[in-house]
Amino acid sequence: MLCALACAAFAFAPVAHAQAKPELLGNKTAFIDDLLGQMTVDEKIGQLRLVSIAPDMPAKKLADELAAGRVGGTFNSVTRADNRPLQDGAMRSRLKIPLFFAYDVIHGHRTTFPIGLGLASSWDLNVVATAMRTAAEEAAADGIDMTFAPMVDISRDPRWGRTSEGFGEDPYLVSRIAEVSVRALQGEQTPIAGNRVMAAVKHFALYGAVEGGRDYNVVNMDPQRMFNDYLPPYKAAVDAGAGAVMVALNSINGTPATSNVWLLQDLLRRQWGFKGLTVSDHGAITELVNHGVAHDETEAAQLAIKAGTDMSMADHVYLGQLPGLLKSGRVKPQELDSAVREILGAKYDMGLFHDPYVRIGRADGDPAEVNAESRLHRAAARTVAQQSMVLLENRNATLPLKKSGTVALVGPLADSHIDMLGSWSGSGVDKQTVTVRQGLQAALGEHGKLLYARGANITEDKHIVDYLNFLNWDDPEVVQDKRSPQTMIAEAVSVARRADVVVAAVGESRGMSHESSSRTQLTLPENQMALLKALKATGKPLVLVLMNGRPLDLNWARENASAVLETWYTGIEGGHAIADILLGDVNPSGKLPITFPRSVGQIPSYYNHSRLGRPFTEGKPGNYTSQYFEEPNGPLYPFGYGLSYTEFSLSGVAVSQPTMKADGRLEASVTVKNTGRRAGATVVQLYIRDVAASVVRPVKELKDFRKLTLQPGEEKRVSFTIDAKALQFYNAKLEQVAEPGEFQVQVGLDSKDVKTASFTLVD
Repeated sequence: MLCALACAAFAFAPVAHAQAKPELLGNKTAFIDDLLGQMTVDEKIGQLRLVSIAPDMPAKKLADELAAGRVGGTFNSVTRADNRPLQDGAMRSRLKIPLFFAYDVIHGHRTTFPIGLGLASSWDLNVVATAMRTAAEEAAADGIDMTFAPMVDISRDPRWGRTSEGFGEDPYLVSRIAEVSVRALQGEQTPIAGNRVMAAVKHFALYGAVEGGRDYNVVNMDPQRMFNDYLPPYKAAVDAGAGAVMVALNSINGTPATSNVWLLQDLLRRQWGFKGLTVSDHGAITELVNHGVAHDETEAAQLAIKAGTDMSMADHVYLGQLPGLLKSGRVKPQELDSAVREILGAKYDMGLFHDPYVRIGRADGDPAEVNAESRLHRAAARTVAQQSMVLLENRNATLPLKKSGTVALVGPLADSHIDMLGSWSGSGVDKQTVTVRQGLQAALGEHGKLLYARGANITEDKHIVDYLNFLNWDDPEVVQDKRSPQTMIAEAVSVARRADVVVAAVGESRGMSHESSSRTQLTLPENQMALLKALKATGKPLVLVLMNGRPLDLNWARENASAVLETWYTGIEGGHAIADILLGDVNPSGKLPITFPRSVGQIPSYYNHSRLGRPFTEGKPGNYTSQYFEEPNGPLYPFGYGLSYTEFSLSGVAVSQPTMKADGRLEASVTVKNTGRRAGATVVQLYIRDVAASVVRPVKELKDFRKLTLQPGEEKRVSFTIDAKALQFYNAKLEQVAEPGEFQVQVGLDSKDVKTASFTLVD
């Protein structure tokens, strides 16, 4: 289709982009006011359309729509050669208003980095910035102007498939990552530089709190929890300058986000001062009928435009319904103008009025091969992936492995290119990924020996396989080995018996941790468990390399594996980075950004839960306390947890003064020492507990962290500055306050094992 459009474009003489009164370009408000005053109603409505480049939009129809000025932007066209004829078409419209081109660049573009949970596991904002900045540069080089990222939904229910996209359960950590991501994607220049893209933070709002962890489900939440726990990351992204916001698909306390006046007008624009563009999620305006708040598409369009959903993604509701709504007076002209103004403003901020081809460039500058190796940033991807993994277990110093030994590598994910990418992998090419098998083989070289057996399929459940392959039935991602499970296990056991150590790459295929892929269980599939038990029975050390996009039930692994390395989905250089960790070239330093529950029955399980009148106390009888009596209480692995190949000790906490005034500050300090035999990095984490407040408060909250590297025997003093802002919360009146009283400072290398001290906030 795009080829046909390009050929049509070449039939015309080259066109220069028009400048509506170029003397106004230096004044954004004046420029947009002038342009808006020249637009017809049809042209205004056309700007509200974000069109998917797909088979339902044939080339001739798209050309006609562009010429009539009835398209504001597109998504899913991801090369300069594809986007140039589209922009040429827009430049032939009456007012020559440029298109913008958007795409889901979530954790990399052509170079795929670790998924969101992996980036968050680094607890290193420089690592996150590297991934996002590289993604922006690559996307911009392909003619993309906007990404639907960062995804900053707080997730505390790992059944939710989109847990993999986000950065975990904690509002402070996710907020810090949101800020850094926006700045790395957009840069500091206004308008946004040609090698950066506009960030559309998503999904606004509370999408990660869908009931039961089931995608698209309802969200019912009290305002205090919203403001204290779930809204901060969106606000952090807005405060960092995010140019756009993608509106969530879910309803909030009975009102869909797409038609939620309180969310989009009162909160986002009036309270937070957001002045950018709001974009619906895919088909969300039409879905207001399904929600039951609109009788038909006419009412759906009316509700959405009045609520403040500026742009309609992948439906025709605004195009078809707004003319009649304006004529009848049910939608006011100024309501339409308000939405158009934000769209034009976003295009101005992308630099498109200054140069519609700022990211598309000239045809003679197009890459000869869009997937060329020379366009990838492999070194950065490998470095980031090395920091994204979390060592969960390491009995008897099983890891690192000896490079001179014989390693048996088994498992359905050991040699799976597609699963290295993870979900929402942008324009990443699976064949360009390095698998675990390839990475280990390259690292062992001539010094060691690598044996391989698949051992198991991802699952033997045909229903699940059919589900995972439904959308890509002509090129299935999950390809079954036709041998029986028993035959594959027997081969794996035979290989294991000839090795010094067994490495099993197990977990979820990437489609199992994706949009709409919610789960009722967190266990590994039965056939993978059967494989692990057979490998354990050989008596050889068993190292698990996990690939997954959510916390899993790892009770068996914790009790039986010699070592467990959580790798998530590590991206294009994952195989090399995993080998770097397994063989000791890199010392793991990742920490969990999300709690691992003991079982699905203990969900939600998150570290910063509210205090209770009858709390369960570990080591004491559970009768008449808040607990589950069938199994141990508390997390299997707590938030902030992660091991190293060395050991660290932490001194007691010293606070610089016993009291602090509301306008003052104090220092909380600890000494960290590397007591092991090799250099390593760890993350010192600061938590605060409000001892007595006007409302129930969490048992603790993360307020700062510091990642540092220490040589063997080296120690460093780490100090955290605490001021009233770190003590603030939203009270029953939704006032942000820091109340006088006692506060407990907790410092640890995870959220559970902490050193404590106290101080008092005084008036």
